[in-house]
Amino acid sequence: MGRMKIKRAIERVPGGMMLVPLLLGAAIATFAPEAGKFFGSFTNALFTGSLPVLSVFYVCMGASIDVRATPYILKKGGALFAGKIGVGVIVGVVLGHILGEQPISSGLFAGLSTLAVVAAINDTNGGLYMALSGRYGRPQDAAAYSVMSIESGPFLTMVTLGVAGLAAFPWPVLLGAVLPLIVGIVLGNLDHEMRDFLKPAIPIMIPFFAFGLGNTLDLHHVVEAGFMGVLLGVGVVCVTGPVLMLMDRLTGGNGVAGIAAATTAGNAAAVPTLVAAANPAYAAAAKPATVLVVASIIVTGILVPLVTAWWAGRVNKGGTVDLLVTEVTVTETVVTVAADAVKAPS
Repeated sequence: MGRMKIKRAIERVPGGMMLVPLLLGAAIATFAPEAGKFFGSFTNALFTGSLPVLSVFYVCMGASIDVRATPYILKKGGALFAGKIGVGVIVGVVLGHILGEQPISSGLFAGLSTLAVVAAINDTNGGLYMALSGRYGRPQDAAAYSVMSIESGPFLTMVTLGVAGLAAFPWPVLLGAVLPLIVGIVLGNLDHEMRDFLKPAIPIMIPFFAFGLGNTLDLHHVVEAGFMGVLLGVGVVCVTGPVLMLMDRLTGGNGVAGIAAATTAGNAAAVPTLVAAANPAYAAAAKPATVLVVASIIVTGILVPLVTAWWAGRVNKGGTVDLLVTEVTVTETVVTVAADAVKAPS
């Protein structure tokens, strides 16, 4: 009797280790919402304990960041980081003046909020970025994610919302949002054995906090957010992609690494909940924002590999594209990157 290849099947989905447990949790929340309370004890903790798991996740993520990165990695990662966050701030300021903290309540754009858009923009899918830039760019480009991973967590989204003139967060809350990451950075750089100890736990914890997060969602809202979710994902690629391509080219690249960074990270789905926990002014926006961010994760996870492969075909052939070769490359990329995307932290 052959063994089931569950892990391999999950990894075929872009960001699968985040999305599959999240959707499983959402299915339980939709069709058996009292399941956690019924079983109680550790089972209920697993259903409802996404925040403690996330706090440990960010400590381990911080430990993986090497502050002694080479000058090129600092330059490339810093430029892409600045481009992504800069776009998030500009969009946040514009939408903040139009929408404020609350989501749109009805119509075609129901559920859309400043929180949803900023959270989708601010965090790059690290696994997908490293897989694509390593395949089509230079190894140093892939290593630049060690700088970009500072995006992880709700801190920069909170700062962006504050800059946009929306409900502000007191300094202890802002510090608390980034403190686990800082503790991890300190531990990992003071002792490389601690880094080696903590780093492998990053991918292990992703499905556990994703499952707990999914248990806060109702799948009926996922269906309702279908159009807006696709629109948000396409918007993230179209708005951040050109800016990140420019930043990549200004630092000696050919644009490939920039396109590869125009994604939404799997753990960005947790940001709306964390922001709402820190400031109740965003409570109404948190659940629809989470659904939209999940959709953006899926859409950018599919669209960005296609666009990256197409652009790599152009720049590697001096501005011309062999359509047959590009089609083969794109097809191969979708399969390969979908499997690779969750092997590195997102």
